[in-house]
Amino acid sequence: MPIPTVTTERLLLRGHTADDLEACFGCWGDPEVVRHVGGHVSTREDCWARILRYVGHWELRGFGFWAVSERATGRYVGEVGFAEFRREAMPPIGEAPEGGWVLARWAHGRGFATEALRGALAWDAGRLARQPTRCIIDLGNEASVRVAAKCGYASVGDAVYKGAAVRVYERPPGV
Repeated sequence: MPIPTVTTERLLLRGHTADDLEACFGCWGDPEVVRHVGGHVSTREDCWARILRYVGHWELRGFGFWAVSERATGRYVGEVGFAEFRREAMPPIGEAPEGGWVLARWAHGRGFATEALRGALAWDAGRLARQPTRCIIDLGNEASVRVAAKCGYASVGDAVYKGAAVRVYERPPGV
């Protein structure tokens, strides 16, 4: 399946390419960026595997994560999208597609995460539009909690994922 392009006022959401490796590494290799996303910096090898997973997700599931860039400059902002991660959390968080976002440090606090997630949610993903989506957020990540709330997600409980407490949020279909 070709990966669709989504345009918002300031952002472009597009499929990842091999050329995104260094920008992806710049984002995921930054300790401040990953502080609330597992807490472990990624290597270039990890980022390459992530890009391959993103591209493959579109092919196998018909939805996935986009690379996000600033329209005015082309600068890499980060990543946003949906995935079927099949996480082994306790209690289980269900099989609803998970929304997620991660932004390069320079892009924090500019409203890009909310804009990108709204753009991703507006994209007609067929079955995604007819079912709930979820996201999990580290208990200390207040910025992402605000993004989730602005995009229609509400807390539905807590879980433990890879030894860390997370809060599970859900967005009903049609919101």
